[in-house]
Amino acid sequence: MKKKWQKRKGFLLLEVLFGISIFVIVAIAITLFARNIWIYGAYISTGLSDANDGKNALKTIVKEIRTASAADTGAYVISLAASDTFTFYSDIDSDGLKEKVRYFLSGSEVKKGVIKPSGSPLSYNPGSEAISTLISSVINTDIFEYYDKNYDGTTDPLTTPIDMPSVRLVKITISIDKDPNRAPEVTTFSTQVSIRNLKDNL
Repeated sequence: MKKKWQKRKGFLLLEVLFGISIFVIVAIAITLFARNIWIYGAYISTGLSDANDGKNALKTIVKEIRTASAADTGAYVISLAASDTFTFYSDIDSDGLKEKVRYFLSGSEVKKGVIKPSGSPLSYNPGSEAISTLISSVINTDIFEYYDKNYDGTTDPLTTPIDMPSVRLVKITISIDKDPNRAPEVTTFSTQVSIRNLKDNL
């Protein structure tokens, strides 16, 4: 009887060790699976965030450029046109006065500067410019390209220095990569907008 009990005891110990081994393996597998789900979820969240930021920014930029017109001081529609900066006049808040709007690249951020006209006679005081950040983690340095009235979809952009009275269409390209060492890969947004008040044969 004693021998049978000893044999049974040894068998139970083996079963316990085997069960613990299986539990540990399953726990490790679940932990790794959960970790991968968390990592992929973070990738997807980052990608969606980039896409949302880019789309919202471009939507605002396009709307404001499209309605650009001469300043309240009589200044020309476009104040500055460069590869990393575009400054123009537009009534962006529908208050009857045209703000001086500046979209520009500062480091890896696309920023927006707005100057409301003030005084009598009206003037645009650079010291009153309100600056906000629209997009971060931008990796391209040339975000604006300009085209004249001959643009047909394949025409080369105007060369620098830009002849501002020739500009009829602005192309905006923004590439975002929040972490070059991790997925998702670079997200690029590109669109083009014609300036209605300068529109001729476009």
